Amino acid sequence: MKTYHPLSMRSVLFAAATAALLAGCSSVPLDNNVPVESRTASTTGTGAGGGTTGGAGQSRVEPIDLTKGAGNTSGVGRVIYFDFDSYVVKDEFRGIVDGYAKTLAADRKKHLSVEGHTDERGGREYNLALGQKRAEAVVKSLALLGAGESQVEAVSFGKERPAVQGSDEAAWAKNRRAELNTK
Repeated sequence: MKTYHPLSMRSVLFAAATAALLAGCSSVPLDNNVPVESRTASTTGTGAGGGTTGGAGQSRVEPIDLTKGAGNTSGVGRVIYFDFDSYVVKDEFRGIVDGYAKTLAADRKKHLSVEGHTDERGGREYNLALGQKRAEAVVKSLALLGAGESQVEAVSFGKERPAVQGSDEAAWAKNRRAELNTK
């Protein structure tokens, strides 16, 4: 039985790895028959002002105003509803979160309180924790869209402040919510 010296096995592995690395770095010849796009400005027409309107060197991209519509949350709701035992902000409430985030980003002096609520099912401590997670999920969404961390506060009321009285799915669905209140 032949035994291999560990140093020689290491040397072989090192040589194989080096060869693979060098093979991956080899240059690939370019095909000279492929046309190259020209970036020189050309005049394809003139506008009413006498300037060029279709040159390849001109950009037709309009700048985006992130503060457009900011400061007006009157047309936006202020309640985000959640599924049972969940604190995931659903896509259908993206407009509400986006509207408040734009308002807060446009005016750093504004502040917002996000109140997390649950339905009556579950223990008091569990519902307080779930309400807090719901409020923090909304706060995180607002922060990702430009609101400052110091502008938003997450508070949980658990099941202590129901929006609707009742012990059926319709009432429970209205109580699983986060309310956004300006300060």
